Amino acid sequence: MIPSPPATQPNSAVYPSLRGRTVLISGGASGIGEAFVRAFAAQGAQVGFLDLDAAAGDRLAQELASGGARVEFRQADVTDTAALRSAIATVRQRFGPIAVLLNNAANDQRHAVAEVTPDYFDRSVAVNLRHQFFAAQAVAPDMAALGGGSIINLGSISWMIKDPGYPVYLSCKAAIQGLTRSLARDLGKRNIRVNSLVPGWVMTERQVRLWLKPESEAEIDAAQCLPGRLLPQHIAAMALFLAADDSRMCTAQDFVVDAGWA
Repeated sequence: MIPSPPATQPNSAVYPSLRGRTVLISGGASGIGEAFVRAFAAQGAQVGFLDLDAAAGDRLAQELASGGARVEFRQADVTDTAALRSAIATVRQRFGPIAVLLNNAANDQRHAVAEVTPDYFDRSVAVNLRHQFFAAQAVAPDMAALGGGSIINLGSISWMIKDPGYPVYLSCKAAIQGLTRSLARDLGKRNIRVNSLVPGWVMTERQVRLWLKPESEAEIDAAQCLPGRLLPQHIAAMALFLAADDSRMCTAQDFVVDAGWA
């Protein structure tokens, strides 16, 4: 039985079109991806999610399933295209054709220009860009058969603000804008919408643990137009809108959620 959305957040939107819809999320075991999984499950969607971290993925799936949500976790390395396709096929087998794809998996490891080797460059492209294309390729026939669907590619404002210290990651995130626009054109005649969701600096556990310092707190305060801190649920709220029928005429666009930084 598909659970009803919880009533604990009365000011949050409920999207009836998402109820029972099959959603696939990469990198869904923690951070922004975990917020996506929780948000779509709360809407009554059938949620398949992928991650390398089997322990975290299993914990999240068990927690949500115990509350009545329909979720399927598959451990998968998205840089292994065969494994990615296999995991997608498993989610499809359980829940049916995939109507919504969130290409979320990424790794923002810092690196200096002089230290980048050809192998590191290729691995960074694989985890931050390549899998988004092949996941979209794998689910496009499902969406066409359903009469339409929504692909949401996760970008970043990092390249827009010329953030230093991880140039290959920034290059990939900039390329996602081109990927989004080209897929939107090629898939649009089949009523498949493709958009980029572009977060600012989101306060995930990983970001706080690795990168947040007193000087970066001051940078956030100076750069954002709005006070406060971006949280994963702020990004998830936009993802719900882009996945739902409410955004049926939105495609080939960048939807920036950054409190006005970029």
